[in-house]
Amino acid sequence: MPGIEVWSQFDHDPRRPENAAIRASDRDRAAIENVLADAFAEGRLTRTEYDERAEAALSSRTLGDLVPLVEDLPAARAPRAGSAVVHEQAVRKWEGDRREALMGFVGLSALLWTIWAATMFGGFPWPLFPMGFALMNLVRVQVNKRDIIEEHVKRIEKKERKELKRRDEES
Repeated sequence: MPGIEVWSQFDHDPRRPENAAIRASDRDRAAIENVLADAFAEGRLTRTEYDERAEAALSSRTLGDLVPLVEDLPAARAPRAGSAVVHEQAVRKWEGDRREALMGFVGLSALLWTIWAATMFGGFPWPLFPMGFALMNLVRVQVNKRDIIEEHVKRIEKKERKELKRRDEES
């Protein structure tokens, strides 16, 4: 459900008391109307409820007027962890990926060079080939840091949305 990001669409978070008196913009009203339309499409609001709330959203003057229109809808609820926490979790996951790639490279290298030394010391250094693949993986994880972290963030957020949806269906 796209609504998890609803509050990030506002220049000032309307849920904060100090922002409640700020005048709402057309963009703010449209964000709330989108949440209402999604809730109606999902069967969370009746046609009458949707019409009443959409009318109130369009005629709202302040940010504080918008919050009550959607606060009982799952899309308006904040994800369990803040975006900074989610990003931190994703970075830790990437660090684990990098550590795993490094340990794979080091472990594989040690094993292959030991086998090479025990069986054909002085011969062709064949361990360089498999080590090259392990090194390429390590470099890939390091070079694609931003993309990997973004992918982890998406997975964490998707998992949180599923959890929120599950909890909403239970209640």
